[in-house]
Order: sequence, then structure tokens, then C-alpha cells
Amino acid sequence: MANAIRVLAMDGVEKAKSGHPGMPMGMADVATVLFSKFLKFDASRPDWADRDRFILSAGHGSMLIYALLHLTGYKAATRQELSNFRQWGSKTAGHPEYGHMPGVEVTTGPLGQGLATSVGFAMAERHLAAKYGEDLVDHRTWVVAGDGCLMEGVSQEAIALAGRYKLNKLTVLWDDNEITIDGKVSLSDTTDQKARFKAAGWAVKAVDGHDVDAIKAALKWATKQDKPTLLACKTRIGKGAATMEGSHKTHGAALGAAEVAATRLGLGWDHDPFELPENIQKAWLKVGRQGAKHRKAWEARLVASKQAADFTRAMKGDLPETAFAKLDAKIAELIETRPAQATRQSSGAALDEVFAAIPELIGGSADLTGSNNTFVKDTPIFDAPTYEGRYVNWGIREFGMAAALNGLALHGGIIPYGGTFMVFSDYSRPAIRLGALMGVRAIHVLTHDSIGLGEDGPTHQPVEHLAALRAIPNLYVFRPADTVEAMEAWKIALEARTTPSAMCLSRQKTQAVRTVASAENLTAKGAYEIKAANGEARVTLFGTGTELALALKAAETLEAEGTPTRVVSVPCFELFEKQDAAYQASVLGRGTVRVAVEAAIQQGWERFIGEDGGFVGMSSFGASAPAEVLYEKFGITSDAVVAAVKARL
Repeated sequence: MANAIRVLAMDGVEKAKSGHPGMPMGMADVATVLFSKFLKFDASRPDWADRDRFILSAGHGSMLIYALLHLTGYKAATRQELSNFRQWGSKTAGHPEYGHMPGVEVTTGPLGQGLATSVGFAMAERHLAAKYGEDLVDHRTWVVAGDGCLMEGVSQEAIALAGRYKLNKLTVLWDDNEITIDGKVSLSDTTDQKARFKAAGWAVKAVDGHDVDAIKAALKWATKQDKPTLLACKTRIGKGAATMEGSHKTHGAALGAAEVAATRLGLGWDHDPFELPENIQKAWLKVGRQGAKHRKAWEARLVASKQAADFTRAMKGDLPETAFAKLDAKIAELIETRPAQATRQSSGAALDEVFAAIPELIGGSADLTGSNNTFVKDTPIFDAPTYEGRYVNWGIREFGMAAALNGLALHGGIIPYGGTFMVFSDYSRPAIRLGALMGVRAIHVLTHDSIGLGEDGPTHQPVEHLAALRAIPNLYVFRPADTVEAMEAWKIALEARTTPSAMCLSRQKTQAVRTVASAENLTAKGAYEIKAANGEARVTLFGTGTELALALKAAETLEAEGTPTRVVSVPCFELFEKQDAAYQASVLGRGTVRVAVEAAIQQGWERFIGEDGGFVGMSSFGASAPAEVLYEKFGITSDAVVAAVKARL
């Protein structure tokens, strides 16, 4: 059965003339024991809620999971798909892609992120088990990781989190083959990985990765521990290859026709590419069916449960019917009261209104709770041994937090959010990008969004970060101008099932700008006219966040001087691009003088202001001083906006 994996992996890579056969061949024995004896799954129902999650963090070895899905009878994992490995339109992408092939739980391209995401999966299981009971939620998360995953820095954030929270349903199977692309691991690393995991609070055991009985005993041991477990599986890369077993040359290239033929001979495998002996095929298909009885028993328990409707709704990702009742009422109130406050406070106020109404919301902060305004009063803390709490202390681990948010969202039943300073999105950006690629509902609360944070200085003042975040496809980047826009943005983010969101929020107060009630969510348009011109417009001003108030003040000055000026709020570039062409044209104001103001670099604003438009913002890093001084010194003022307009009139 293990040789079937080896041959399929070898054949897929050889046919594509591209890929990584060594890891699947080396881990074939471990994977065979895991799938046949321990993994709880039903190949006929890849979406079964209480299935074990299998995560191939070493995603370059993707033929391992594709072979396993094919062998166990996943309908989508056909022989044709294996034959089309890495080709246009195939479900068998070079690295496993979530949403392409049923059975692939997460997109694992960049090494380490599968491992980090798995922490979110394991957290979700523990929380939902506490919420719904182990009759409905009782499964494990299994991860295959390689040396590259463990070298990447995010692995330390991940294992430290898992160890702290005693996530005992999480097991990492480390492919300890001592090989990287360049050669021996010792060329670049001498870390005692087993000691590192132990120090982080994991139970650790070494095992011969080619001894079936030893693997079986180790996996059984892992299921009995009260903490996360690492199994250091000593393997030989390219196991079974005729002359290249143990060589780094099997890592990232096809073996070649001669080696493939010799390997077939050595394994006694007298079959054409992608062809399986009938007895082996039957044995594997039986493995794919054996979980059906567990799944059917679980379905019976679900039907009998008083929590069935709520559990099913939450796992589907549907919001409760009354999710926004309090939030909508609060928005109506704010239109009247017009509070001046920092948008980070506005974001916290939005959370206050929805947190009780949407019990799937779980969030926290990377050790900046008071600054990010991510804590709702009286919320229990997520922690061992009960895991009922909904607030997570992520520690100073922005990357690990963002990756775990993806895992929480992918697991189902949870809508996660996490907070940090916007400048530290540099640390979390790879996971934000992966979340956008997968299309998950994760909300990133990024406060202190400009030089307006003041005295902490240029190391903490984001300048290029808005442009960098806006460059990521399928990410909603919100920069609300006041409390109403912030609450509207939260509403959109919570409804966006297939798009993550970044909330870019100010430290400093800003005046209320939305003072007229609207029957629709104007932020959902991405950009909208917030002030009409007095007469036929000659000028259009654009602004976001705390700088929208500067645009409105500049418009007052220009109108007083007889220049009809309209103002457009632009809370979300990405949502604006979803509007129809006629609406976009009505907002852009072509034929008028166009000037934008934002305390960030100009990149991306050309869409709104055109080639000849003006931009008032940053073209350098910031400095350490009070916010009002910085805005004056860097020339981000209403007077500067007026001057930019007059230079173009």
C-alpha cells in the first residue's frame, strides 16, 4: 500500500517533468499507517464536520496527498487528475490549493504556514467541543511537516502557541530526513528540534519512519497525550528509488525515465504509470470507506441534539438572523450624536454591538489589547482546560496569529479576528495574503494607521502599508473616516464569507463626518459622494480615514471662495472596483480638478485622481513628535489641499 503512494508520486512528477517526489516516497509508510489506522474520515463525504483534519505543511510534496485522496476514493482525485499534475486547469496544483480538490484543508505553499494554520484548526476543535460537547465535536488535526517548515520563523510562534494552550488534539509528523534542496540539513542548521518542541510544551517521540509497527505504536501514543505531540519520523528521502534513495536530488526534480524504470523493478511493480494492482486498489478503497460508520453515527447524534440547528448554521457560516440588530440601531444613533473619536475606538464600539449577537466571533490581540480595542467587556479568556472563552491572548506573534486566524476560519464554526498595529502587518502579511488566496473570512484589526500615532516615531508609523495591503487581490482594506463608517465596515467584513478584511484604524480622534442618515450601507460602495458641490462641480476631493475631515475643511474654504467643490469618501478601494462603470464614473468626477489626501504614499491613488491630479500625503518615512505637529510639518493640512487644487484650476 505504501509503494502505491511511492509509484503514483514518482509517476505524477515524471509525467509533469516537475515536482518533488522525494518527500512523498519517504513519508509513504507513515502516511499509510495514519490513513489506514488512525485518521477519522469518510472519502465519500469530504465536508463531514467531525472529520480529522490532515494538513500537508510540506506542500511541495503535494503528490503525497493527491495519491492518498486518489487511493482512498475521493471522487475528484481521479487517475486523470494525477496524470495532469501541475497542468493548466487540473485540481492537482503544484502545491495543495484549498478549494481546488476536496480533501485539501488548507493552501500550503510557503513553508511553515501549514503548521501555523494547523494551530487555528486545533483551537477551533477545542473551542467548539467545549461549546457543543464532544458528541458533536471530537476530532484531531494531523500535520506533515518537513525541515523547511521547522526552519521558518513562524514555526516557533506556532509551536509556542500550541504548547501554551495544551492543544492535545494536534500532532505534527516531522519528516526527519536530514535533507533540503541544497543538500544535508547540517549545511545550514544544527537545531535540536525535539528539544525545541519539548521546551515549548510538547510531548515528543522519535520513531523509525519506515517501521510500520513502530509508527503504529507512536501514533497511538500521540492520541493519549495531554499536550500537542511531535513525532520525529526518521525517514530516507526518495525511499525505494533504485539509486537515488537518500539523495537531495530526489527533493525537487523528476527522477528520470531510467531511474523510474529501475525503481519499478526494485519494488516489483510491474504496472503502467498510474495503474494499480487490483488487490492494493481494493485495500485502499476499503480505508476510504471505513470511516462511514463513524460519520453515520455522528449524523444520528447531530439529528438528536438540541443544538443541531445552531451547530449546522455556524458550520455553514451563516450569521444569526439578529446579528446586526443592535449595530444598526447604534449607527442610527451615531448619525444624531456625531461623536468625535479615534476609529480604533469606533471599531471597539462595533464589536461591543455584535459580539453577543454573533457567538462565532472569537478574537484577540498580539499583546496590544488596550491599544487595539479588541476586547469586549466580561468576555471569558480562551484557555486550557475548558476552552470556552472567546478572547485569545496571542502574545507578540503577529504572523502566528494571522496564520491561526486562517485555520480558525477554515475549520468552520468560527469567525476570527486579531489585532495589532498596522505597521506590524509587515509581519502578518504572508498569512493575510494566504487567507486572501484561499478566500477565508478572517478580520485583521490594524490600528495606529498613520503618522497620526505620533511620538513612537517612524518605526511604528505605517507609510507604505496601505498600498501594500491594497495590492493583495481579494482583500478588503477598510480605512473608515468615522464611527459610522467603521461600523459599516465591520458589517461588510462579517458578511464577507470568501474575503478577509483589514481594518485600518486611527489612534487619534477624528470628527464625525457621516451626519445624514442613509437607507443603505454607503461604505459597501467603496467610495461615495459625502458632500455635493454648491453648483456645477469644478473640484473633486478624495479622502480616507482621519484625512477625510481635511478634505471637507478644504472644500469649505474653496466653496467660500466661489469654487464649487464636491468631496468623496473612499473607505475601500476594492469595493469601489465592484461597482458598475456608470457609478464609478459618477464618483470619479472626470472633468473636474481632482485631489486626494491620505497620510500615506500615493501609490494606487492614480485610479481616482488621474495622471494630472494632486495628492497630499507622504513621500518619506515619518518622525517622532505629537500627531498635530507631524501633520503640519509633513504638509498634510487642509491648506495644502486647497493649494494643490488652486495649482490645477
